[in-house]
Amino acid sequence: MRIAVVGTGYVGLVAGTCFAESGNTVTCIDIDEKKIENLKKGILPIYEPGLEELLKRNVHDGRLHFTTKYEDCISTSQVVFIAVGTPPGEDGAADLQYVIAAAKTIAKNMQQYTVIVDKSTVPVGTADMVQEAIAENTDCEFDVVSNPEFLKEGAAIDDFLKPDRVVIGSSTQRAADLMNELYGPFVRTGNPIIHMDIRSAELTKYAANAMLATRISFMNEIANICMKVGANVDQVRRGIGSDSRIGSKFLFSGLGYGGSCFPKDVKAVVKTAAKAGYDFRILQAVEAVNETQKRLLFDIVMEHFKGDVAGKHFAIWGLSFKPNTDDMREAPALVVIEHLLAAGATITAFDPEAIEECKHMHLGEKIKYAPTPMQALDDADAMILITEWNEFRRPDFDEVKSRMKGDVIFDGRNIYTRKALNAAGFKYYGMGT
Repeated sequence: MRIAVVGTGYVGLVAGTCFAESGNTVTCIDIDEKKIENLKKGILPIYEPGLEELLKRNVHDGRLHFTTKYEDCISTSQVVFIAVGTPPGEDGAADLQYVIAAAKTIAKNMQQYTVIVDKSTVPVGTADMVQEAIAENTDCEFDVVSNPEFLKEGAAIDDFLKPDRVVIGSSTQRAADLMNELYGPFVRTGNPIIHMDIRSAELTKYAANAMLATRISFMNEIANICMKVGANVDQVRRGIGSDSRIGSKFLFSGLGYGGSCFPKDVKAVVKTAAKAGYDFRILQAVEAVNETQKRLLFDIVMEHFKGDVAGKHFAIWGLSFKPNTDDMREAPALVVIEHLLAAGATITAFDPEAIEECKHMHLGEKIKYAPTPMQALDDADAMILITEWNEFRRPDFDEVKSRMKGDVIFDGRNIYTRKALNAAGFKYYGMGT
């Protein structure tokens, strides 16, 4: 099948590469000429485990192409995915200007029946707007389909190639059949392709992320209670996670959620509800808890140092919002670091992938960066763990202690235990443990 993907951000690049891997001829389109030239050379704008190898192989084998020109591929494509950004506006609503602009340009280059797929995360009713934009700019037959993505950063390749479900929102059997043919190779083990109406498909992605965000904020509230009453959130987590009605996933407490999806999608659901005349109080609370949680570790640090960290030096382990990505959008590290700097502290940070991304953000050179986690510890009054990269889980604590000036570890992800850290000569602070 011949496919075009408009947008080479996280979703578009993963989708295009994985569709090529299953034997399709895929062309990815982006208006950023430098990005396209880099992609042709195998230079990726994001870090995602396994993506670089897959992309280079499919480019080499002639299945994956990159261009800045819609006319290079739209006219011959059977399916065109719109995977452009939908950033939240000041009011929390998704900004659809890039989606509509892409739809209009696609329409002007169509020459045959085409299925146009909304792959970007978009609010309910977007397909209607896309339908209208295309109809105004072409006489060709077409269908608009909603096909939300459910990719986890750090595991996106497996999620796409082996999905636990594929959601297809369509209004015609012709479009549904074409999407079944496209996704057939990915669901051979029996996981479902779930067909529904378009508006239900649009809401499904938001509902899934909002539910997961709710679980995270709920467990962070439980962790905060644990700190007040002397309970241990890890034991509580095991106790409730064994209940089959609840399950064990997304029950880890910490510094709150970040990244490109949960914060944006929670805001979008709240906005969608308000637009429909409904006050979504639970998600408003989820959002408020998350913002408070990002600052909590700073408050714990300040309490330990009796409200004064001026002149103190901190080692930060982890900058990205989660492991196995360089994404720092809405990352808790940003909040912790900004508050420490404002309080007069200095910082040296290490992250396996996100250092360059951090340098490009507003933090820039306000902090120092170390080439290894151990070097980040040199002369630190305390170490603060923010992202639970695997390489942080079993460090040589004798070396940690010898490099640090102080003896305090603040564990924002509960990957260590108080007993082990105390035995190694450290003062330990976890999140609800």
